[in-house]
Amino acid sequence: MAGYTHSKDDHLRRLRRIEGQVRGLERMVEEDKYCIDVLTQVSAANRALQAFALELLEEHLAHCVADAVAKGGAEADAKVKEASDAIARLVRS
Repeated sequence: MAGYTHSKDDHLRRLRRIEGQVRGLERMVEEDKYCIDVLTQVSAANRALQAFALELLEEHLAHCVADAVAKGGAEADAKVKEASDAIARLVRS
């Protein structure tokens, strides 16, 4: 079971909202809106995706990683490394 299963509906709602933001960007470009206005909306969509990613990461750490660490062994090491790599990707983005 995924660590986010208990909040799946909330995540899907949030992703649909982000999808709407991105579709709005497409409309803005189609309608030749002012560049700065488009960039402002790009920034908002990026922030929304980052907030989603951080929430998902928090759930992953609290469930998947914590469960693996409690069991110990190679799986724990692998989950911690996987989480560390994911954090590094988020920081670089």
